[in-house]
Amino acid sequence: QVRLVESGGGLVQPGGSLRLACVASGSGFSRLTMAWYRQPPGEGRQFVASLAETGTRNYADAVRGRFTISRDDAKNTVYLQMNSLKPEDTALYYCTALTIPRPWGQGTQVTVFS
Repeated sequence: QVRLVESGGGLVQPGGSLRLACVASGSGFSRLTMAWYRQPPGEGRQFVASLAETGTRNYADAVRGRFTISRDDAKNTVYLQMNSLKPEDTALYYCTALTIPRPWGQGTQVTVFS
């Protein structure tokens, strides 16, 4: 079972940037498709971005062009670079591996405020 720990969240003004990191325990990380999801206040969990072991990336329309997902397999880490942040990006951000069952970290809070 993969265990995940997210970090890097915080408070930022609109237009600012943050980089989230997610460290995975266990072996086989390089073979996993990793993804980021977020849960805005009062809403359900939403897909943000994914990165397959092949390098294929997918993004939600709301973040495409502003967010970039990347990985460092030597460090068992997946990143989410978030630029041009908007108030509607405020959410609890989670990483996950697209496996069965799907593991989830504890999340890291991102708050964008004026």
